[in-house]
Amino acid sequence: MRFSALRLAVLVLVLGLLLAFGGCGGSDETPPRDVATTPETAPIRIGTKNFTEQRILGELYRQALEAKGYAVELQSDVGSSEIIHRVLRRGELDMYPEYIGVLLSEVAQKTERPRSDAAAYEAAKAFERRHGFALLDPTPFADSNALAVKPKFARRHGLSTIADLRKLERTVKIAALPEFATRFEGLDGLKKVYRLRNLDVVEVGDSERYSMLDAGEVDVASVFTSEGQLAGDEYVVLDDPRRLFASGHVAPVVNEKVLEAHGPGLREAINAVSRELTTSAMREMNGAVDLSNREPAAVAAEFLRARGLLSR
Repeated sequence: MRFSALRLAVLVLVLGLLLAFGGCGGSDETPPRDVATTPETAPIRIGTKNFTEQRILGELYRQALEAKGYAVELQSDVGSSEIIHRVLRRGELDMYPEYIGVLLSEVAQKTERPRSDAAAYEAAKAFERRHGFALLDPTPFADSNALAVKPKFARRHGLSTIADLRKLERTVKIAALPEFATRFEGLDGLKKVYRLRNLDVVEVGDSERYSMLDAGEVDVASVFTSEGQLAGDEYVVLDDPRRLFASGHVAPVVNEKVLEAHGPGLREAINAVSRELTTSAMREMNGAVDLSNREPAAVAAEFLRARGLLSR
């Protein structure tokens, strides 16, 4: 009996140690940083999505904040809205620039089209507030999703609106980023809002959409309306009378606790950049990167310097 009792005691001790060490194990998910107890000098972690305009926006906010004395960490190419917003919620980022319409349809899962850009902004702002994030001032420029075709193709088939794609009695190939295939502001919405059934999405990288359209490998390209390629007359953007593609104004999403930790100066520094971003300015910067092969950091610095936002 005494031997059995000893064995039992040893077994209990071993199990206790295993449980104790197991409880100290790591997790695949990084715990959110407790910004409430973080000094004001803690780096502000900015993320961007994985295409040209976002890379430029990330550099604009990074450089402007650093000029004001803030420490900043920039993580480019985090991923689509669905991905980067999850990273933000996990506490691995403090802010990122988001398109209001995409935020509503793909993150908030609101497929009812807002009455106006102002209504879209208020709805997105309320959604973020419920989750502990602030939606700062929107930009003057709007970069909405859109569908573009070559002018000759539009004339041949009588295309002026998205609905006109029904005229094609064959499968219509659309070059688009991978997320387009599953988004409401993408293939799902084209089927539900425009009743289009003859579409096939060809998933490509950001730089391939226009080249495939130019080569005739696809019929349509999913584009962003502030891209430099659309400044001339090489492409026709199809009208969207049913407002499938909602407000494309950009508004930075920022952790409320980060704003509190750094005070009102941070909010103003971010808004100061946003209010300078007009459609012509953004299209020119996009073109400088995509068409002239300049680096986003250099393009952003030139823009900020011209507007006095790099002086300390």
